[in-house]
Amino acid sequence: MALSIHFRPKSMNAAKYKEVLDRLDRAGAGSPAGRLHHISFGSGDDLEVIDVWDSQASFEKFGATLGPILAELGVDPGDPVIKPVHNIIAG
Repeated sequence: MALSIHFRPKSMNAAKYKEVLDRLDRAGAGSPAGRLHHISFGSGDDLEVIDVWDSQASFEKFGATLGPILAELGVDPGDPVIKPVHNIIAG
């Protein structure tokens, strides 16, 4: 079952978000296996992220790469809200 994972990091701005994406790309994790959708939204220092993953295992594997990157940049992701996905309508 797919999972939605919602992060509300403290003080995440566009520059830090871009740096996270750049570092993930350099680490070979820019488009990780199992991530079905990625959405970043908000403004100023209040960006949030929602990912949809195919499984908890896929998310945890990605987290092993993401976690140290966030720590290096001083980004506290907070505790994610993880819920099963009921439905996705695209387009």
